[in-house]
Amino acid sequence: MKKVLTIAGSDCSGGAGIQADIKTISAHGMYAMSAVTALTAQNTTGVSGIFSVTPEFVGAQLDSIFTDIFPDSIKTGMLSEPGIISIIAEKILEYKAANVVTDPVMISTSGSRLISEDALEVLTEKLFPLARVITPNIPEAEVLSGIKISGTEDMEKAARIIAEKTSVAVLVKGGHSISDATDLLLENGKVMTFSAQRIDNPNTHGTGCTLSSAIACGLAAGLNVSESVRAAKEYLTGALRAQLNLGRGSGPVDHLYMMR
Repeated sequence: MKKVLTIAGSDCSGGAGIQADIKTISAHGMYAMSAVTALTAQNTTGVSGIFSVTPEFVGAQLDSIFTDIFPDSIKTGMLSEPGIISIIAEKILEYKAANVVTDPVMISTSGSRLISEDALEVLTEKLFPLARVITPNIPEAEVLSGIKISGTEDMEKAARIIAEKTSVAVLVKGGHSISDATDLLLENGKVMTFSAQRIDNPNTHGTGCTLSSAIACGLAAGLNVSESVRAAKEYLTGALRAQLNLGRGSGPVDHLYMMR
């Protein structure tokens, strides 16, 4: 059985973060492990509190995982503090872990900034270069590239700027665009686009977490980056099409739709 590790924050309502990752990994028939970086008090209407785990304890979790059940791939999500990012990078290097998918959780759905400038600098300098692919959405790609994105040409321009800084593959997720759900992948200088029908579903809580975890599952299975992105996008489209409707706000997708 393939093993996938998620390093991220906990969503007590189950739609995003660690919980969404574990459901996604399990739906792919793989063994899920987690290192928790923060506890959040949140639901479909918003976040009311965040309690960060210490860098030392994040490191202890990773030591326990890497020395016993070694992961075939890793997904990182919410990493808000420089010390936590640094210890994760150190452990990935120490244990020579591969197939890292880094989702730079920087901007909330409502547009709020979730990461400090110090943490962003450490993320860019230490963790991004260790990834096989990073998966910013359009607002995050704008921050990382320093340009405004209004279409596919801008997505490519931003991806190239980010790739120059990190030397890794960049997937700019187009879910924040209006017309369609087209993602753009830049890998080794080559551009690929992945288009999908925009599903009329207001319940999109945790879609970024879900997509990056599904990409990690593809890499664990031996697919290359573009194959993993394509398969992950198909999985997420199906989870949205299932039209799960829970909570009073923007609810979660149906991670286990394939099992029904």
